[in-house]
Amino acid sequence: MKVIAAYLLAVLGGNTTPSADDLKEILGSVGADANDGNISHFLSEVKGKDIAEVIAAGREKLASVPSGGGGAVAVSAAPGGGGGAAPAAAEPKKEEKVEEKEESDDDMGFSLFD
Repeated sequence: MKVIAAYLLAVLGGNTTPSADDLKEILGSVGADANDGNISHFLSEVKGKDIAEVIAAGREKLASVPSGGGGAVAVSAAPGGGGGAAPAAAEPKKEEKVEEKEESDDDMGFSLFD
């Protein structure tokens, strides 16, 4: 990630094709270690590519990754594959509100917010 960040900083700074030395200089300026293998591998992967297109392609790939979140109800198909309608989705459970009691400050004899 450090190498990618250094590359993007160089591109934002106007250097459209940063070299390994450019990336090492950027990383060194903030005290980060520069791994030559990672730098050369990354530069070989982006060689000849427009960084905006690389980012756009990455966004498309990330859009297909499930992000958790929940709320979706899984519905299975009816057995037998008949022509009937699919079963209705279950209604979400209604959460009961549980009122929390205020903690008493009797043990200490004072309140922090008085």
